[in-house]
Amino acid sequence: MMIRKQSEEWFDRACSVIPGGIYGHVSPGSSLPTNFPFYCQSARGASFVDVDGNEWMDFMCGFGAVLHGYLNPRIEEAVTEQKTKGAIFNQPSTQMVELAELLVERVDFADWAVFAKNGSDLTSWALRVAREKTGREYVIKARGSYHGVDSWCDPGLGGRISSDRSHILEFSWNNLDQLNSLISDKLDQVAAIILTPYHHASFAQSELPDPDFWNQVRKLAHRHGIALILDDVRCGGRLHLGGSHRYFGFSPDLAIYSKALGNGYAISACVGSNEYRLPAADVFLTGSCWNDAVAMSAAIESLKISADDHVAESVLKKGKQFCSQIEALARSRQIPLQMTGIPSMPYPWIEGDENLYQIQALCKCCASQGLYFHPHHNWFISNAISEEDIATSLKRAGVAFDQFAEMSLNFESNG
Repeated sequence: MMIRKQSEEWFDRACSVIPGGIYGHVSPGSSLPTNFPFYCQSARGASFVDVDGNEWMDFMCGFGAVLHGYLNPRIEEAVTEQKTKGAIFNQPSTQMVELAELLVERVDFADWAVFAKNGSDLTSWALRVAREKTGREYVIKARGSYHGVDSWCDPGLGGRISSDRSHILEFSWNNLDQLNSLISDKLDQVAAIILTPYHHASFAQSELPDPDFWNQVRKLAHRHGIALILDDVRCGGRLHLGGSHRYFGFSPDLAIYSKALGNGYAISACVGSNEYRLPAADVFLTGSCWNDAVAMSAAIESLKISADDHVAESVLKKGKQFCSQIEALARSRQIPLQMTGIPSMPYPWIEGDENLYQIQALCKCCASQGLYFHPHHNWFISNAISEEDIATSLKRAGVAFDQFAEMSLNFESNG
């Protein structure tokens, strides 16, 4: 059983000064069972320690921000060197130019790059670029997709007014007939189609694109003069070194990266083709701390490590090993667990668990064994996780699955 005294004391303090105490994906009130830690104290490699001193095997990686492991030595060395020179200046540093050059070299369709801090900063900006380029208003997205915290796409209801989404159209993932119909209904009025590489909505199984999905989407966008925007914020670096579009074999017009780009240092990037260079220059973009030379140094080194260590291939391989073995552990206990989506960032799903009570209970059991498995969000595989770490995690998962199976039997017998 995990010790929780300090976590709960800190949470009590937080509730008096922070709305909800903890908000977002890790809110204990709306997302995570209370067995999970409230506050982190330190982290290294593929694990972290909470404020009570409990060590956790981490399968969330800062919600995807940490690709190369916490405190990666090469990245921390680059960061430490830049810190001796400064981080935020009046003008951008030369790190901005170097990082842009590296992304343009790495991403096959990219001719330019710009930078911000979060994925939301640039998904919303990219829509404006598309509107500037096309002179149109409407944007199409997949129903249930997440593209950030701005009101046109966020998953919540608070503070939103009807006009926030009056020009946002939605279709069901993989349903090309619906997409075609939306475009036909708003002929010459659609500025952009914004999609993730595959559908990874919260509270639902991840869905891969049908074999011809991306080819048809690309054709539709080109035929109707619509900007195709790839939200690669979550997947970037975990599927293919050159961007997730390479994994699925298509080319967008604009793509946004963040999460793993800086391995935990806050940075995001949008890259685009020359066709969108002038519109991009005309749409205002700035932030007081967006020219952060420290975060850019981290991103430069992170991209170099991804190439040197073939990281995308590595995390896909490790994820496939982990997912197949954890599914086998579940099957041996008659738990119909499926790890859906891409194995480097799988989403857990229990067959028949439409109200999500079972996956929440299962992850709660796993938390008691020091495994950070989020019940309602895809997980992430860190390249810092070792074969030994995976073996240890699977052993702990076996204990947790036994607890869950016993709970389920008791529930059925008392039902």
